[in-house]
Amino acid sequence: MRVYVPTTLTGLAAAREDGSLEQSAAYAVTPALREWYVSDDLEELEYAALNRAAQSSLRLLAADPDAPRRRVVVALDVADTAVRPFPGDEYQDQASLGRVVLSGPVKLAKAAAVHADVADDEVVEDVAAAVAAVAAADAGDQDAQFTVDGAEDHDLLWYATQEIPGLLA
Repeated sequence: MRVYVPTTLTGLAAAREDGSLEQSAAYAVTPALREWYVSDDLEELEYAALNRAAQSSLRLLAADPDAPRRRVVVALDVADTAVRPFPGDEYQDQASLGRVVLSGPVKLAKAAAVHADVADDEVVEDVAAAVAAVAAADAGDQDAQFTVDGAEDHDLLWYATQEIPGLLA
């Protein structure tokens, strides 16, 4: 099963050092995500799960003021048995759509790819603004949600795992 683990550049650097990716959440194509997205195209559904992980990366950035303001998501293929349903209710809480729990630590060596924002001034500014607004957006502030959505206008770039050192430089 393909899962998407949100992180930051700081978290990715730490994972490169010790080999394990710290993860508080992961996202995948779940039954609730399929119903919400209303598509049978697996590629589209995986893109939706990737975007959910990118949204979660904003919250990790909000918790780490020293991390560079770029969203990062690590894509991994794991055994189906390593993935458990999120204990919350995906069907009632839209913020939890696609969220899953991994049964153990994730080895960075198992990564299929890394997705990250480009280091472009406009993108970094939009992500920084979204990070500053994410808590208010989560509380229902529509103006803040508009700011958060502005970061989502920027697609994450795909990086091969061999490119991680360059991404961190």
